[in-house]
Parts: sequence; structure tokens; C-alpha cells
Amino acid sequence: MPVVTPVLFVPMMRLFDTASREVRPLRQRTEGQVSMYVCGPTVYGPPHLGHGRFALVFDILRRYLIWSGLDVTYVSNITDIDDKIINLAEAEGRHWSEVTDQWERVWYDAIDAIGVMRPDKDPHATTYVEQMIDLISDLIDKGAAYQSNDGIYMSVQSVESYGLLIHQDLDQLLAGGGERELVGQQKRHPSDFALWKFVKPGEPSWPSPWGDGRPGWHTECVVMSLDLLGEGFDIHGGGQDLAFPHHENERAQALADGKEFANHWVHNGFVEVAGEKMSKSLGNFTTLVDLIERHDPRSYRLLVLGSHYRSPVEVTESTITAAENALHRLDALGRRLTALGPAVVAVEPDRDALQAFGDSMDDDLDTPAVSAQIFGLVSRINRLLDDGDVDSAAPQAGALLQILGAVGLTLNTETVEVPEAVTSLASQRDEARANKDWALADQLRDEITAAGWSVEDSPDGPVLRPI
Repeated sequence: MPVVTPVLFVPMMRLFDTASREVRPLRQRTEGQVSMYVCGPTVYGPPHLGHGRFALVFDILRRYLIWSGLDVTYVSNITDIDDKIINLAEAEGRHWSEVTDQWERVWYDAIDAIGVMRPDKDPHATTYVEQMIDLISDLIDKGAAYQSNDGIYMSVQSVESYGLLIHQDLDQLLAGGGERELVGQQKRHPSDFALWKFVKPGEPSWPSPWGDGRPGWHTECVVMSLDLLGEGFDIHGGGQDLAFPHHENERAQALADGKEFANHWVHNGFVEVAGEKMSKSLGNFTTLVDLIERHDPRSYRLLVLGSHYRSPVEVTESTITAAENALHRLDALGRRLTALGPAVVAVEPDRDALQAFGDSMDDDLDTPAVSAQIFGLVSRINRLLDDGDVDSAAPQAGALLQILGAVGLTLNTETVEVPEAVTSLASQRDEARANKDWALADQLRDEITAAGWSVEDSPDGPVLRPI
């Protein structure tokens, strides 16, 4: 398809904020700029569909903000030291860095395949150990952290608002059994968490004032986000499961250190299969790599668009196949527009369609409404082209291409060769229609559909498109 110049759209975006539990305007620290930090993967195995969903949700948000004319800085980390990585390396008899190198490549291959833009910065935990040690030292000096028998722990009782992201205070957390079990007998509160873990035999370690060891998971993101984006950055995002304890623990460290942290907390919902959260323990775990190998990678983006980002999304063979069929409709129109030449999409795009798109995206990223708008435009454009009204179709086509670009959906406009058997069926159907044998014409249409094609009647004869 021809390259479409973006149309600047002034956003008035309102997003749900996990901290305040309300949809509120996205306040920009610096006018015209948006800073985003999204928690990335721990690289010890193939990414699952939940990883793919968060990558797509925040890619769509990022692309829309860029399309709107904003300067977006997007940071997403790589956790390259963790218990799971160490355990896998030991089990496989490999150095831990070999494990992380391998699975980081798989991660980027997967998100490249689903069309996710790479981060502006992808800090690795192991490159920030020195800065993490500095933060931990500051927290100890301020009385917010303490040494236990197996490491340095954050005292959550030092942060008055601890529990904000799940809207529970420490008394409620204790009443619910707590989110952390006591380690040894020196942990002061069940929700206290490790900032530094003392080295165990055979584990990788770094020197520190308290002894060799490695940082805890919750410390890396607070250090990296503040270093790369500065205090009071605009958006901190990730999957719903990260809100507590991971994001809450990040927030606690920043506040205890006297830092202003994220302004807006955005979390996407789970991936489900038959109504259950996808997980290995439930036996319904399917990797993103599996989906990419078996289906058109674009189908996952289209499926994610069709679900609100805060709601669960059902990922099954049937939902992915339905998304692939919808992609065929988009691609077929793309080929039709390409055949008409670049002048069709060179006109000014329909402003009403763009306004409706912007209004939906600004309304807490209402992508289901956008998905309906996309296929409404597809139907409208095809009808106009069937009627020969290219002049009316052109602005609609321009708007459609703008919207697809803004949400990261690409079209496959390569010409598809119609199988000879399908062409023959279409000719027979045309002849049956000419003879007014409507029963035979309907039967032949059904056979064409069963072969994976649609047939549309036009003044120039039947038009065949893959479905």
C-alpha cells in the first residue's frame, strides 16, 4: 500500500489509573511528550500469550500517542538475573548468561513477528547492579530497609500508603494472610521483600557493602525507570498480575527514597482459555511462539484490538481463526485499493472517521469500538467501489489506512492467485445466474465459500476474494 502521511490529532486521552481506580486525564509531565515504562520479560523460556498481550496493548497505546503528534519515550526492561534463570542454567549445565542470551533472542523474534515496535531503551538488570546497591544503601540509611540472615529487606511499614495499588492497608494484608511468608525468623513483616539476596553456593553474585549477592526483582525496575525517565514520569504499565506486589514494591522504594514516581498506572487484563487465566499450572499454557508458527501473527493484534485492554481476552483456535478471517477481509480491500492506484488514497482522509477513532481511543483506549469502526469502513468502502463511486470511497479509504497505521495493523496486498477450481466454480455460478437457476447458483456459492473464497457480483463479472 502507498505510504500514508500521519494526520496530527490532538489527544484528550483519559485512561484508567489503578492507583485512583478511576478513568482520569493522562497528565503529561512535559507538554507534547509522554514517558512510558512497561515491565518487560524475565528471559528464561518462550514468551507466553500474556507476554504477547501486554506487548501489544502498550504498543497500540504508544503508536496512537505518536500518531497523535506526541513525542513518546518508551522504556521496557529485560530481567536477566532471577531465581528461574539460575535454576534453569543449573539444570541444563549452562552459564546463566547463555540462558538469558538465548531466550532474549526468542523474545525479540516473537515481538518483531507480531509487529511490536522495539523499545527506545531496553535496560538489562545486570547493567544496573551498582545503581541498585546505591538505592539500597540509601534506604538503609533512611531506616526503610534492614539486614536479615539471608539478605537486605524493605520494611513496608516505613511507607504509609503501602498497598495503594490493591487498595488495602497493611492490616488488611495481614488479615488476608499476607503476600509474603516469613523468611528465616528475621523478616519483620510478611509483606517485606528482598532488596538484596546473599549469595548461595554456585550462584552468580556481585560485591556489596553487606556481602556478595544479587539484587531482588522489585529493585531493578524502580532504579531503571527513574534513571532513564526521571521522576514523575507519565505512565507505568504492565500486566494486571504485576500491580501487586511488583509495582507496589517499586512504588514503595521510590517513595521511601523521597522520589516522585509514576503519575499514571496502567494494567492490562489476563489472557484466558475457556474462562480461566492462562498458566502452566492449569495445563492450558500456549506460547506466543506456537501462535506465530500456526497462525498469521497479525491475528493476535486484531484479537487484542477487539477486547478492551482491562478485560480478559479469550485466546483459542476459534478466536484466532475468526481474527484471521477478518484479516482476509482487510487484505482483500487493500488489494482492491492498490489495483485502483495511489490516487485513491492520496486525497484528504475523512475527518469524521478520524474524529470518531480519536474519540474512542481517548476514551480509556476503547479499541473494541475502533475495531467496529474499522470493519464499518471496510463495508462502506466496498459498497462504494461496487457502485463505481471511487470519489466517495477515496476519503473513507484514506481514513481507514490512517487508523490501521495508528494501531499497527499492516495489510498484505500481494496478489493472491485464485485456484483454477474456484475460478471454474465462479464461471459455472455466473452461467447459472444467467439461466436464472438460483438453486444451482446458491449451491455453487456454498462450494466457493467452502473452498475459502467469497464471490461478489459486479457489472464486470464475479469478484473472488479469499476469506
